[in-house]
Parts: sequence; structure tokens; C-alpha cells
Amino acid sequence: MTTHAFWVAGREATGDETFDVTNPYDGRTVGTVSVPTEAQVEEAVAAAHAVRDEFAATPAHVRAAALDHVARRLTERTEEIAQLISAENGKPVKWARGEVGRAISVFRLAAEEARRWNAGEAQRLDTDQGGTGRLALTRRIPRGVVLGIAPFNFPLNLSAHKVAPAIAVGAPIILKPAPATPISSLVLGEILAETDLPAGSWSVLTVPNDRMPALVQDERLPVISFTGSGPVGWSIRDSVPRKHCTLELGGNAAAVVLADWASEADLEWAATRIATFSNYQGGQSCISVQRVIADAAVYDRLLPLIVEKVEAQVTGDPADDATDVGPLVSEDAAKRVESWVDEAVKAGAELLTGGVRDGATYAPTVLAGVPDGVTLSCEEVFGPVLTVQRVEGEAEAFAAVDDSPYGLQAGVFTHDLQTAFRAHRTLEVGGVIIGDVPSYRADQMPYGGAKQSGVGREGVRYAMDDYTYERVMVLTGLAL
Repeated sequence: MTTHAFWVAGREATGDETFDVTNPYDGRTVGTVSVPTEAQVEEAVAAAHAVRDEFAATPAHVRAAALDHVARRLTERTEEIAQLISAENGKPVKWARGEVGRAISVFRLAAEEARRWNAGEAQRLDTDQGGTGRLALTRRIPRGVVLGIAPFNFPLNLSAHKVAPAIAVGAPIILKPAPATPISSLVLGEILAETDLPAGSWSVLTVPNDRMPALVQDERLPVISFTGSGPVGWSIRDSVPRKHCTLELGGNAAAVVLADWASEADLEWAATRIATFSNYQGGQSCISVQRVIADAAVYDRLLPLIVEKVEAQVTGDPADDATDVGPLVSEDAAKRVESWVDEAVKAGAELLTGGVRDGATYAPTVLAGVPDGVTLSCEEVFGPVLTVQRVEGEAEAFAAVDDSPYGLQAGVFTHDLQTAFRAHRTLEVGGVIIGDVPSYRADQMPYGGAKQSGVGREGVRYAMDDYTYERVMVLTGLAL
């Protein structure tokens, strides 16, 4: 089997060690990946640090052309890359195709933003006598090299959300993919190598997790963009308090169904969306629906619909186009989900469907009456498990949403515009989706959370803001 090389300062390289990437569904080896040596990591960091001024000064059309090229080549290679994501991640291939499509959008959007970025803002300063004849010109300047640490659940698109904004602003980036799913990021490296970006402006390093603290601490990498678990993300920030960190962490997203969402069509739509997006990606999405909070006026009609539609989810081989729910990333991950569900049931929760594990696959599961205090009620399950809760009225529903250490996104099914604005004003989350599940995300919108769900925002333009800072120049002696 071919060994996949990594990318050091824009060139292909191999190290002295390798590791195998396996398919979580059937255990077969998907590929063998080379591991960079310490010297190769140093080469990548030194090259990125050295090229930062040159890259920041690269004409916008050069950066935009590179981003357009990546979008075009991803489009041409969509099926190949989707099959690869499905194999290394266990994601059903139909969802993997959607992930490639989203990554294409990210690079296309970044190309558009690169063309209009950094035009500058002029501000008159002669509003007071001391500012007579003075004009301030403000531009955004890259903070420096970005260390992008990507997760396993969206191995291509969440890598794109780190790489594309960095290229758009002219910030060198070192991408570190998740050890379970590195190959799609290495293919991204193949495509980046076809562009005219400066040598050193990007690297893709398959560094093991136990070697990451040294990279995190390296002063030549002043920006860290991390997507992953809360404990790891907060430990990174605590270890480098003077660095600029963007953390996209966990959630236990809630979908609220209020009393006015009551017609047959309303409940059909809500149940379908809830069932689909509690189970897509095997529930391994930070904004998958984990909690349904339903008003008592609709609860008894909604609950059986949800169970029916969850049971209709097709579980099986992720390579099959008919499959809705594939395996989790590993058998250990499925065993953890199993233990959380078992704990809830023993504490008095009612298991309505699912609750069965087969290797790394966990059946789509619905529970009602989950007691407070069990792990499933307060932590992120990151699996195909849904809890349903009855509440009385909007105030109790919104309080239930906020009764969580997390605050990434929430969905609110309501037709009432005033209710929508109250939800937007009061819910402690980074995003409120009205009339749909919390799992909706457009790649150009700001995306990030409150509380333990992280700091900073992704979404192409918002990540570009995160990777840069404002620098002002004052011109003196002008006749304004």
C-alpha cells in the first residue's frame, strides 16, 4: 500500500515512521501515513516564520487565484475525496459528498473575500482642534503564522475553515490534521502544491498528538485555531495565555418546539429535521441535535413522530448510498456512548428506541425522562443519541436550553417573530436558528459558541478578522 507523504513548506516529504489509518466500519487499512521528524517540523515552522512578511505582501489576485484553483480542483475530485473521507472517517458517503461541497464553498468564498480584503478605512481626525489636517488610515494586518488543529469529524471542511481564511489574508499556516483522519487533508496539500503560493506559506504536518505541546508553545506560531474537545482546547489556551486562540469546542445542542408550531406539517418538518440531524455524521457534530425541548401542547404528538423517523434512519455500510448512519470514529467511542445511555436508563430514563451497539456502530437512540445529573443530561454525547423533554411554555423552554455548560447553537421552532427575537436576545449561544434545528450552518456566517463551547468565530470573513489585527496610520498636514 502506498505511503502518504506530508507537506513541508509546500513540498512533499516523508519521515522515518508511519502509522495506519483504518476504516472504523470494517477495520480495513485505508492508507499508511508518514510521520514528520522533529527536524522536518522545525523546517516547516522556520519557513512559515521567514515568509510571513512576503506572504502578507502578496497581491490579492495571487491569493484569490490560488483559492479559486483549490475550489476548482476539489470540484473535479469530489467523488474521489468523498470516498476517501467516508473510508477514513466512517461517514456515510452521501454526507461525505456534502462535506466536499461545503469545502468548495469555503475556498470560493475565501477567494471572493481576498479580492475585497484590506482596502483600508479612512477616518477624519479633525473633529477636535488637535486633529486639524490629520487623517487616519486603518488596515488589517496578519498576526503571524497560524497553527490550525483540525478534528476528525469533518476532516476536509474544518481544515478548509482554517486554511482558506489564512491564505485569504496572507497569513502562513501549518495545518495539523487529526490522527484518525489525516488523508483528506494530505490531498488538500496535493492541490495547494499546484498553486503559485510562496514556498513556506503552508504545510500539512501529520504530527502525533503527544508531540503537539511543543508546537503549541512555539513563539513563532502566535495564532492557534483549534477545533476539538473542550478539555484539550481549554488546556491549549491555558498553556499559551499570550497567544491569540480561536477555540471551536463542544456543545449539546437543543431544538425547542414551541406551542405555536402545531400543525401536522409543522410537526412533520420538525420531527424529520430532528431525526436526521441527531444522527447525521453518527451524531459526531458539535451542533447535532442532542436535546429536544418540546412544549406540553405539542409533546404528545411530536414524540411518536420523532421515534418513527429515527427508526427509519438506515444504519449500515458508509460506502452504501442508502446509508444514513455509519459507525462512530472508533469502537471505544461507541462504547462510551453505550455507557452513557446505560447510565441514564439505570437512573430512570425511558429508552424509546435504539440503545444497541455493534462494534463501532451505535443504533440511533431516543430517550425521554432523562434525570438531571446523569452524564447524558449535561455533557456532549457526540453520538446518535437524542433526549426529549416536556416543558410548560416559552420561559421554561428557554431556561432548559441555557441549563447547560455549553452554548454553541440552538434551534427554535416558532412562527412568532417576537419569540424569535426574544430567543436571539436571551439564549446563551453563538447562533439561534429559527424554524429549524441547531445543526444548520452556512460556511459564510459567523460560527462559534459561548460558555464552554469556545471563544472566537469561524466563517470565512470572521476567521479572517481573527487572524488579523487593526493597524492605524495617521497622515499629517493634509488639507481635508
